[in-house]
Amino acid sequence: MPRDPLIVSGVVGDVVDPFTRCVDFGVVYNNRVVYNGCALRPSQVVNQPRVDIGGDDLHTFYTLIMVDPDAPNPSNPNLREYLHWLVTDIPATTGATFGNEVVHYESPRPSMGIHRYIFVLFQQLGREAINAPDIIDSRQNFNTRDFARFHNLDLPVAAVYFNCNREGGTGGRRL
Repeated sequence: MPRDPLIVSGVVGDVVDPFTRCVDFGVVYNNRVVYNGCALRPSQVVNQPRVDIGGDDLHTFYTLIMVDPDAPNPSNPNLREYLHWLVTDIPATTGATFGNEVVHYESPRPSMGIHRYIFVLFQQLGREAINAPDIIDSRQNFNTRDFARFHNLDLPVAAVYFNCNREGGTGGRRL
């Protein structure tokens, strides 16, 4: 039985609870598809990615969260989770550009170690069900679980992550 890379990498545990992926979800940086555990350099993720969301009900909306649970460095992640992007009200069958960008995209710039950058997708109870600015006063120490609980988002419906270290860095995480 193949091991789930979200569990092996600690994404499940550090950021989200166990869940079952039930929505097609794709993240692409400059024609490079993000898959669990792939390595990208900061120069490859400067601009926000294209995010494609599946589904078949046009009355279903999603929230996208991008976090770094390894900030400022993996051996001392005392800023965990660092919020890089938050988009709400994304209609099914579209992408993040059709949603409400609550926290603008901030490109990853890890200075020490190999960081995991995680995209988590939640299904909303309805459109405009989230008033995120009420609880987001800092990108540092964001908590995906608390945010989801506060906004009645239940478990994620999809997630994917990539690894990134400084431009001249070497090595990678092992699964």
